[in-house]
Amino acid sequence: MTAPTVLFICTHNAGRSQLGAHLMDHVSEGRVHAISGGVAPADAINPAIATTLSELGIDTARARPRAVTAEDLATADVVVTMKPNLDLPGPIRGEHVQWSFPDPADWDAEGARGMRDAVEAAVRDLEQRLR
Repeated sequence: MTAPTVLFICTHNAGRSQLGAHLMDHVSEGRVHAISGGVAPADAINPAIATTLSELGIDTARARPRAVTAEDLATADVVVTMKPNLDLPGPIRGEHVQWSFPDPADWDAEGARGMRDAVEAAVRDLEQRLR
């Protein structure tokens, strides 16, 4: 059986969607293929997010924000928007899951830990449902 693809989307692909994709890779241990993108990508992953993921042993050294594409939306089995009302570049073909997490753009690691834990709980629930 092919692993389902879950696409995590936020505005800048520097915080929330990076959390979602990295945490899904971490908890699913290969059972789910996780990717992420943003509607207006930043230049780099948020350092506070990278720090909180590093605390779980997750390496983000190669993580680079990128734009979500119409092809991403058409091929993902599940699309998770990490905030409501994102202006997406095309229709979603698969299941659409909408979460609402605040933008951590100006947060330090201490502030981001609570959101990391909340995203991880949501990711674990989604991963269990996809088994």
